[in-house]
Amino acid sequence: MNILMTGGTGFVGKNLTKSLHQQNHHTYILTRSPDKHLNTDYATYINYNYPAKQLPSIHAVVNLAGESLFGYWSHRKKDAILNSRIEATNHVIDIIKQLPRKPDVFISGSAIGYYGSSEDIMFSEETTIPGRDFLADVVVKWETCAKQAEELGIRTVYTRFGVILGGKGALPYMSLPVKMFAGGKIGDGGQWVSWVHIKDVVRLIEFCIANRHIKGPINVTAPNPKRNKDLMKALAIVLKRPYWLPVPSPFIHAAIGEMSQLITKGQYVVPTKALDYRFEFSYPFLNEALREIKP
Repeated sequence: MNILMTGGTGFVGKNLTKSLHQQNHHTYILTRSPDKHLNTDYATYINYNYPAKQLPSIHAVVNLAGESLFGYWSHRKKDAILNSRIEATNHVIDIIKQLPRKPDVFISGSAIGYYGSSEDIMFSEETTIPGRDFLADVVVKWETCAKQAEELGIRTVYTRFGVILGGKGALPYMSLPVKMFAGGKIGDGGQWVSWVHIKDVVRLIEFCIANRHIKGPINVTAPNPKRNKDLMKALAIVLKRPYWLPVPSPFIHAAIGEMSQLITKGQYVVPTKALDYRFEFSYPFLNEALREIKP
């Protein structure tokens, strides 16, 4: 297959491109700086103005581009988080419209931030009322923009990513205090963390590409969320560090502002659709996921 991808130079995109290569697929990666990357036998880097008619037949489009959530959420940062996702999605939709043959599927990145935060509600893809915070607003606007693909008659999937664990992404930030012998729960530690191993992220995206019956939102999370206090304790065990010093929520908020909601709040999200379609997670349990990653 030929796959057109945005965000191919990011954490998820790089892992997905590598996996697709191992299956003899070719990825065409849209980037603003193609000259900074070396084309290979399995990946070609092109800019957003690349003539669509010069592309080969594209079987799937994967849209992962967007400003990182990490960093102080100034007004400028929040604008970049939203606008980068809308602009990238609009760009790739414009390219799709110009393709002689429409792709079979459009996989658009999304996030469980759609649901807002709660300590006592279980969220699934059947939850249709979004949260009322900044991230929920971003996700709603992002998915609404991606629905243009549905209007073109293309099967569209919204991959709502949880906290992705791997060598990059959220885990290095989460494990840093543990490594510095200052690890403990954040706040009261009761907030749920709906996590997922990077390898299962890649496998589930590929599963969505291959399964022609999957459409709409799908939660990309492991089936066994953990509370923050249990996750931090598991990290301490894997890293062979003490687990003893809780970090008060006000301290986190004072240090990183509104972005602290990624750490101090959470939601219990279940991958109902993935399980219904009998997707088998390689890492359904946190401890074995962390041991494989070796943070």
